[in-house]
Amino acid sequence: MRLALSLLAVFALPACGLQPMYAGGGSGAVAQGLAGIEVPAIEGRSGWLIRNALTDRFHAGGAAASRYRLDVRLDERLEGLGVLGNNSIARERLTLRARYQLVDAASGAILLDATDGTDAGIDVVSSEYAVIAAEQSAEERLAKDLADRIAARVALALRRRQQ
Repeated sequence: MRLALSLLAVFALPACGLQPMYAGGGSGAVAQGLAGIEVPAIEGRSGWLIRNALTDRFHAGGAAASRYRLDVRLDERLEGLGVLGNNSIARERLTLRARYQLVDAASGAILLDATDGTDAGIDVVSSEYAVIAAEQSAEERLAKDLADRIAARVALALRRRQQ
């Protein structure tokens, strides 16, 4: 019975229409499209972190001539959540949101217009140094996460465009 189900699954898999995103490796259509994306400077420390992460992901196989531009605008907020009886803050939330547009450099057409975001909770302790270190660490993690999300959506947009 197991053998029959395994054989059925093997024959049904190609019929499902799934295709690898990065077919062809570094010379594939999606990888070449990603290599041709220019990411202009993004304001702030978080913007610098996100731009570097995106550039690393897009140009992993080497840079190509710029065919696209990815415009990113960030909204970063740090807000206090838990307030103790002595009016001190016990917990903070760092929120990082991005609105981004993938623009065709030749025609100026917007190929993707999307938003994405992520957030993290930070415990506020008595050591000011520890709180600053926790905020910076959270900012770095959020920037990496947001860059991963943006890169995935851009890759999907390029994949759909090439089909």
